[in-house]
Amino acid sequence: MQGFQLIFSTLQNRQHQGESMVDWLIGVAKSVGAGGISVFNASKGFGRDGVLHSANFFELADQPVEIVMVVDEMQCEKLFKLLSQTKPSIFYTKTAIEYGTL
Repeated sequence: MQGFQLIFSTLQNRQHQGESMVDWLIGVAKSVGAGGISVFNASKGFGRDGVLHSANFFELADQPVEIVMVVDEMQCEKLFKLLSQTKPSIFYTKTAIEYGTL
């Protein structure tokens, strides 16, 4: 099948509409029918602000996080329509892919 791999990058402590950005985005993706989502925690990274963000022994709130999902074209359109309406501040990449199950 043809579709898109979407990767959203944020921080562990980032909020949107009163909940964590990660949980909010998972809920939105489920509502458009995304088949699966993986969340990856990174040890360090920097983004558009140029500030190094990292998890440390005492605090995980500043830890970089990536939310990865695979969606078909219709799910992608629905997802980005919802995102354009709610305007979360989140970086993403969108890559056309072929996917399936063996």
